[in-house]
Amino acid sequence: MPVHFKHVAIIGVGLIGGSLGMILRRKALADHVVGIGRRVENLKTAVALGAIDRYVADPQEGVREADLVVLATPVDTYERHLQEWAHCLTPGTIVSDVGSVKGTLVERSEAAMPAGVHFVGAHPIAGKEKTGVAAGSDQLFKGARCILTPTPRTDATALERVRQLWEETGSMILTMEPHLHDQILGAVSHLPHVAAFALMNALSELRDQALPSLDLAGHSGGGLRDTTRIAASSPEMWRDIFLWNRDNMVAYIDRYTGALEELKRLIKAGDGAGIEKALERAKGEREKLASSTVRHS
Repeated sequence: MPVHFKHVAIIGVGLIGGSLGMILRRKALADHVVGIGRRVENLKTAVALGAIDRYVADPQEGVREADLVVLATPVDTYERHLQEWAHCLTPGTIVSDVGSVKGTLVERSEAAMPAGVHFVGAHPIAGKEKTGVAAGSDQLFKGARCILTPTPRTDATALERVRQLWEETGSMILTMEPHLHDQILGAVSHLPHVAAFALMNALSELRDQALPSLDLAGHSGGGLRDTTRIAASSPEMWRDIFLWNRDNMVAYIDRYTGALEELKRLIKAGDGAGIEKALERAKGEREKLASSTVRHS
């Protein structure tokens, strides 16, 4: 029998929160889904698209009867939200999230739970460069990975209910310790976003300061678009991710710049054999990645 909730409150009805709401309602996994957010027009759109049943402006009102609360806001807002309404939750309620950073955030979120209320960290790896509930879909998570990040404090029943929820979305479930999650996702998700943002900034500075005839849109082919697609992602969201995972990010950026410096050295030296060896290694790793049948984001 599928997992079922009576009252689900989604705080932040954007791409991820809205898509989850669509699935909850389409598959009748909840009796009632309420949206909580800052922008009324977005919440009206969420109702029209079937992502939520209704919306409220007061988060305390929205979560008061919930047996599941999903935090789908930028990770830097978690503590503020929990301080505002966690005391309104009743024993047995589950609080979960969809954030791209875990580690310290999971620890602080667990510490903010009232007695009998359970936090379960979750990270569905299914984003797009487009944001907002209008970009949502009840197919967004199908075939994607969702990482659950339990700790020794995690309630086993709550963890299983959250696992079943994400299985109902079509996700493939992985379980990972929160700090290990940040190390691994820092490498395979956060660092590629750094690279995409930095490349677009470098190219725009090249155009503005040294090569005014450069037309990034008119002169480029699919390579630039493919390489920098994720640079169209939300700056607000990624600012917070980089800062909450800063130690890993600084270390990984050092490794990335080291790889760039090595290629620069080989090119400057005219070392064709060295360049080819470095590119062959990269090509081999990319071919392994391409052979995966699971979607990444």
